[in-house]
Amino acid sequence: MNTPARSPERIVNTNPATGEVLSEHACAAAANVQDAVARARAAQPAWSRLGIAGRVRVLRRFQQLLLEQRSEVAACVTAESGKPVVESLVSEVIVTLDAARFCTENVYRVMREEDVRHANIVMKTKRGRILHEPVGVLGIISPWNYPLSIPATETLAALVTGNAVVLKPSELTPLSALYLARLLHEAGVPQDIFQVVLGFGGTGSALIESGIDKLVFTGSVETGKRVAEAAARRLVPVVLELGGKDPMLVLDDADVDIASSAAVWGALMNAGQTCLSVERCYVHRNLYERFVSECARKIGQLKVGNGANAETDIGPLISLRQLEAVEAQIEEAVAAGAIAVTGGKRLPQLGPNFFAPTLLVNVNHRMSLMQKETFGPVLPIMAFDSDDEAIALANDSDFGLSASIWTRNARRGDALARRVNAGTVMVNDVITCFAVAEAPHGGIKASGLGRTHGLFGMREMVRTKYVASDLLPSIKKVWWYGYGEQLGHQMSAFVGLLFGNSLVARAKGAAISFPSLWRKRL
Repeated sequence: MNTPARSPERIVNTNPATGEVLSEHACAAAANVQDAVARARAAQPAWSRLGIAGRVRVLRRFQQLLLEQRSEVAACVTAESGKPVVESLVSEVIVTLDAARFCTENVYRVMREEDVRHANIVMKTKRGRILHEPVGVLGIISPWNYPLSIPATETLAALVTGNAVVLKPSELTPLSALYLARLLHEAGVPQDIFQVVLGFGGTGSALIESGIDKLVFTGSVETGKRVAEAAARRLVPVVLELGGKDPMLVLDDADVDIASSAAVWGALMNAGQTCLSVERCYVHRNLYERFVSECARKIGQLKVGNGANAETDIGPLISLRQLEAVEAQIEEAVAAGAIAVTGGKRLPQLGPNFFAPTLLVNVNHRMSLMQKETFGPVLPIMAFDSDDEAIALANDSDFGLSASIWTRNARRGDALARRVNAGTVMVNDVITCFAVAEAPHGGIKASGLGRTHGLFGMREMVRTKYVASDLLPSIKKVWWYGYGEQLGHQMSAFVGLLFGNSLVARAKGAAISFPSLWRKRL
């Protein structure tokens, strides 16, 4: 059981599959967090002055080190998260490697200085530029379900753009964050530029209060609201990724074999503990019975067990607390009329954190199972009769992170994708949008604010500065002091010059306003 000791001083990290104690760590007190942020702030200017080329070289060395140690990193992730090693490689290591590739290839584009052209004729005597500068010290609070790839993608974007980072990982999965730190430091990131502070919720609160310049948080809606409130009191800007209740729409022309395989994998990978999981599956009534039958058959072939075993398809849930939350949703749904076609029960013979992959039918939107995030190995399936009904069901949610549409008609899929209220909509695929380094990740409604990944995610790591240089510095400006009735008349005419709807009006405005260029100014 992976329940850390609730001591104010120590974290005890255990393997959720075996209960083995993996590590023990001291918790960072508020003073420790303050000190970490102060060191990061002192070190950040030098890291920024290193320049883009220097930071790119460091990230490329990190990428090479991670490539060389991929098996060890995957084993570390599996040991403390429980997911199968294959998933640790695919969803953690590969995603991180590709994020490093994307950041090094695109940082020049993100940081490039831009000229600003002035259309207003008065401003033609100025040169305007937009600069993109590091935010400064970035705080990251990351979750346990993807303990490497989530903090790594955010960290790499922050580092390559010249920021310092203080990362507070989940107390359930500290080792992956510490491994990330080791690789970054070995690659050449200074110790004070990337720091990991370990602890429970109080450590995260201390990070928000520490004077960081921006916060990136991934976690539950409830915690995210508290984080946003605390950050707002200090005017700390935030990026929030708060999970989802992602719908999968299987249209009447879909390939049942392909779509059912996708539904099973999309709902159950990482034991369903994925913000992009298929948490609501809607199938056209013409395909419904066959689709349910195929999903049940395929779920029956899955092997549940220790993620360290090569044959395992589904590992344990992260903790008994998480299992109980999933179980409660299922029990409530069954009491309200849902039917468990497969699963729906614990697997105590494997360990206290194992739960059978579950397929539920006869579900409806009055059930919390179809409204609140489940975060467990559950696939609920509901029938619909028309495309309009499917869209209405998909949008009937407080969440809006991701969705998928399954159809043989690409044009139909694209048209319906535009009607779904979500940050990402995939046509004929699920979840893998997270692995596309170029694609922004984030949602709408209760799914959060801002974006990570892609150019949008990198731009969250910089602040914009406008610099204007006057090309006629020895001339006093027309609009400076020395007002009077005549200037008011001339400026009124000048408005006509700029925005008059005819050549005559503009010419008249020019004739009246131009003498103001020679008026006496203070």
